[in-house]
Parts: sequence; C-alpha cells; structure tokens
Amino acid sequence: MTVVLETRNLVKKFGGITATDNVSFKLRKGARHALIGPNGAGKTTFVNQLSGVLQPTSGTVLLGGQDITGWSARRRAISGLARTFQINQLFADFTPAQTIVLAIAERENKGWEWFRPAGTRSEYVDEAVELLRSLGLSDVLDQRVGSLAYGRQRLLEIAIAVAAKPHVLLLDEPAAGVPESERDQILDVVSALPEEVALVLIEHDMDLVFRFARSISVLVNGALFVEGTPSEIANDPRVRQVYLGEEELLHV
Repeated sequence: MTVVLETRNLVKKFGGITATDNVSFKLRKGARHALIGPNGAGKTTFVNQLSGVLQPTSGTVLLGGQDITGWSARRRAISGLARTFQINQLFADFTPAQTIVLAIAERENKGWEWFRPAGTRSEYVDEAVELLRSLGLSDVLDQRVGSLAYGRQRLLEIAIAVAAKPHVLLLDEPAAGVPESERDQILDVVSALPEEVALVLIEHDMDLVFRFARSISVLVNGALFVEGTPSEIANDPRVRQVYLGEEELLHV
C-alpha cells in the first residue's frame, strides 16, 4: 500500500539531550496507527517535526514521497498534513460555524474573504454545517466556542483539521482533559473519519489506543523501540517492562 508519510533517520537534539533518536518511520494510506510510549519518550517532539512545528537536527521527512523537511507548518497543512494539539487553540469568541468556515477559506487560500462585510461564500457555510453535523456538533453551530464543554471543543479541533481535507491527520492526545463519559464520542468520531485518510493517534489512554489502532509504534527515550499490531504490542514482554506493569496495557 502507498506510503503517505515517512521519516528517515530523524534526529532532534536540544543541547546535549537527544529527544528524537534516529527514527525511521512509515505511514501507509488509510492507516489507523497509534504512537505510544512512557512519559518523556519524545512523542510530541516527533509529531512536532512531522507537522513542521519543529525542524529536525538531521534526517528527512517525506509527504507522498516528496521531501518536506524544510517546509513550514502552513505549507505542510495546505499540502495535506493536518494535526491537532494537546491544548486546544480555538478562538473562544467565535462560533463553531464561523471557525470551520474560516478553516475552509484558509484551505482555499481565501481566508481574507471571511472578513468581508457580506460574510462568506455560501458553499463554505454549507460545507461547514455538513462537517459539523457529521461530527455531532450540529446542535452547537451558533454557540460561543468558549461556552462549549471541553469534549465538544476537542471535537471542534478535529473538525478544523478535517476541514483541511488532509491525506494525513495527526491527533495529539485528542482525549486529554476530556471527562471519561465523553471519550467514547471522540473515539467514535475519529474512527468514522474517511477511510482514505491516514490517522496517527498519540495518546496515553491505552483503552482508546487499543480500540482504535490497527498498528502501533512504541517510542522510548526518543527512539523507535518496537512496532506491531495491537495484539503483538500488548503481549510483548519488552513493552510490558517499559511500562512497568501499567494495568491499562497489561490487560488488553
């Protein structure tokens, strides 16, 4: 199957600390992949290099076979690599509808149109409403984002990323801070995203990881420790040792 995202010998150093240690990684079209590892393993640093938030010290990042190592985060997003963040970065005074219309306009490189007095193109509005409906947010279209429950805000972040029509979507702890009762909704939404989009989930909640993933990579001390299916990872004694007997992993 086609490789849509790849790293070759990726290294990131902060002074004398190696946060990403020679990581070579391949993500295939339509993947449902999880990236896990103990605290301090370097997961977010690695994803920041994939998305262009950080530049690697050495190594290469390829999107669809094209070297994007020197590209900005914005250029990567326009080219089909989208992500969410651990901490949401939403405009509290916007509505979900306004937020997604702006995201669509940005995708079309016409973000300036959003600020016209007459508003935005009707096709942007129609697409935004349909996207929000598909993610279970149609009942809050015109509410102030800052007033939404945190789980709904996390869903809106996913909607922003999906509005970019990405080939690859990086989901950095989408359930972080979300009440237990709302996590299933986030998992359901993520699982229902278009099959052709390759998804990478970075998550500490092992229940979500093993319910979502078809393949898993484990990072330890910035290095790729092991890769495999959920069953292989759950039953790998080396992974068990790394996690020091964490119940969520051992009982999968």
